[in-house]
Amino acid sequence: MRTAVDTNVFSALLSGDPDSAPEARIALGEAAGKGTLLAAPPVYAELVAGRDSEVVDNLFSDKGIVVHWNLRADVWRTAGVRYGAYARDRRRQRGDNGPRRILADFLIGAHAFHLANALLTSDTRIYGTYFADLKVISPQNPSHNPGGN
Repeated sequence: MRTAVDTNVFSALLSGDPDSAPEARIALGEAAGKGTLLAAPPVYAELVAGRDSEVVDNLFSDKGIVVHWNLRADVWRTAGVRYGAYARDRRRQRGDNGPRRILADFLIGAHAFHLANALLTSDTRIYGTYFADLKVISPQNPSHNPGGN
C-alpha cells in the first residue's frame, strides 16, 4: 500500500502540539506499517517554506518518505480539471465557503489519486468532495474513510 501524506500531517508532527502531534505520529506509523509513505513536491515546498529544509529532509529520510519530484502529465491534468471544478463551484456559492484553496492542494490530491492508494490528511472535506474516488484517511480517525474506496 502506498499512502500519500498531506502537508498538514507533517506540520502537526513537527509542531509538537500536544493535541495534533500524537495523532499525526500514530497515523503516520499506521500508514508506514502498511507500506510506503509518499509526498508530492508541493508538500515538500510548503514544509520548507516554514522551516529549515534540513529539518524536512531529516524527517523524510527518517520516515522513509519518497518524494515524486517529477509528476506525470496525468497528475497535472487531473489537478487542473478538479481545481477548475472547485473554482466554478466557489463562484456559484454565496457566503463563507471555508478557506480558499490553491492549485497546490489539487496537485497533492491528484498525486495521491494517480500514484498512491490513499491520502492521509487532516483536510478531509476538500479531498472528500473533489477526490471522492480517492481513499482519504484522517489522522483524527484513521479507520474512517470520507472519500472513495
